[in-house]
Amino acid sequence: MNKLKKRWGIESSFQLIIILIVFSITGSAAVFIAKPFLEWVGLERSNLPDTWWSGWVYWTLRIMVIFPIYQILLVVFGGLFGQFKFFWNFEKKMLSRIGLGFLFK
Repeated sequence: MNKLKKRWGIESSFQLIIILIVFSITGSAAVFIAKPFLEWVGLERSNLPDTWWSGWVYWTLRIMVIFPIYQILLVVFGGLFGQFKFFWNFEKKMLSRIGLGFLFK
């Protein structure tokens, strides 16, 4: 725990616990929201043809939908739990590492 606190620049164990709770809630919420979103746009697994590649298509698209939902929810839940600054900096760092850092300049 001390390694995480030092790496993330966190002062207290309570703050670390809050951050870990936000990560877990955000992950669960993003997965929960992705399925109805895909149904809303008309992509359900039952609508796909019964071929070997349909599962690959469905899960690839679902993961591609989960990623941006997760990014948005991470900042939202972080703000609700009083850790907006930490999660905003975390987002900027993560997005810049995947090549989307130009969004924050």
